Amino acid sequence: MTIQSILQSLHTIQEWQENTYRHLHANPELSMQEVHTSAFIKDTLLAYGYDVHTIGGGIVGILKNGEGASVLFRADIDALPVKEDTGLTYASHITTKDAHGNPVPVMHACGHDMHIAAALGAAWALATHQKEWSGTYIALFQPGEETASGAKAMLEDGLLEKIPKPDLALSQHVLTTPEAGKVGVKAGAFLSSAASLKIIIHGKGAHGSMPHLSIDPIIIGASLITKLQTIVAREINPFDFAVVTVGSFQAGISANTIADSATLLLNIRAYDETIKAKLIASIKRIAIGECQAGGCLQEPTISISDNFPLTDNDEMLAHQVITAFENYLGKENVVSYPAMSASEDFSYIPRAFNIPYLYWGFGGFTKDQPIYANHNPRFAPAIYPTLLTGTKAAIIAIMTYLKHE
Repeated sequence: MTIQSILQSLHTIQEWQENTYRHLHANPELSMQEVHTSAFIKDTLLAYGYDVHTIGGGIVGILKNGEGASVLFRADIDALPVKEDTGLTYASHITTKDAHGNPVPVMHACGHDMHIAAALGAAWALATHQKEWSGTYIALFQPGEETASGAKAMLEDGLLEKIPKPDLALSQHVLTTPEAGKVGVKAGAFLSSAASLKIIIHGKGAHGSMPHLSIDPIIIGASLITKLQTIVAREINPFDFAVVTVGSFQAGISANTIADSATLLLNIRAYDETIKAKLIASIKRIAIGECQAGGCLQEPTISISDNFPLTDNDEMLAHQVITAFENYLGKENVVSYPAMSASEDFSYIPRAFNIPYLYWGFGGFTKDQPIYANHNPRFAPAIYPTLLTGTKAAIIAIMTYLKHE
């Protein structure tokens, strides 16, 4: 009953945890700019007695407690450039500036504030119940998830050398399903790999009345957009998952001017890294071909960013944690997730360590709430029971692998 006794103690920090969540929600910071958030996390972990390291813009707290397994639990900490429209008393009114000095609103529109508060609750539980377990606990707070830059930044700053090698890695995310108070797990491929591409078509500008003197990038771009949709329809096996989305097409600033360039922003998704590579290769081939057909004097400029890996949960870890969740949360509160087309950079870390990992979700909305998707300006999970469920799920999964008999 060791885990149960720890879970029962959470009521003693409920007020602190909920206030912490409100504070984090009201004070979000964009990817790789999480200065105050990181400082708050660092101070909290130090107060709990953790050995704390700042690595690649993230914070890692290490708690060694005798012999046993080493377990890493990761929480992401960045927010989004979204203007909040929740009407909450603790809503974000934070704005920052972009590279051109323009104001940019900031909001925790994806629930990372919930992740931090839950992970700090788990860190408190491990620190205050050390007689109940043995091993090494690694609390990792990662920046820059939204831009797929934070995990890489921590690895590039020496994460592998600066912390003990974990035996496994765990993480979670608040989602719109299942209902608040429940968790969802999927063994195997859970979240798709993804990448964003930027294509710049280099045309030749001219007066709108003299199209014969131009190389019109808008015509070429329009043709390119149509042709790109044939990749999934004609090049990918119908039984395989793939998405190619053109999210932005920008060119020109006046009605009577043919622009000299056009910019397309794309996003791709796949559950197989081979298919992801095929999507990228096909996009490049088609873009170059369309520019040649349109008479461009140079090839398009193509760049890739926001490169997310596949989240492929370890089968054994999934089954073990599902059993633990059912034992301590109740079978009625544990559901099986389908594969999702969202993406995460979490798996870069366990892949670098060459260890198994598990990533699961927990519900953020009660049956009486209107549901708004992650990244929506009105995304507002119910603090209770969402925060308590996320904290319990973290503790249960962590303690499943730390000696507690």
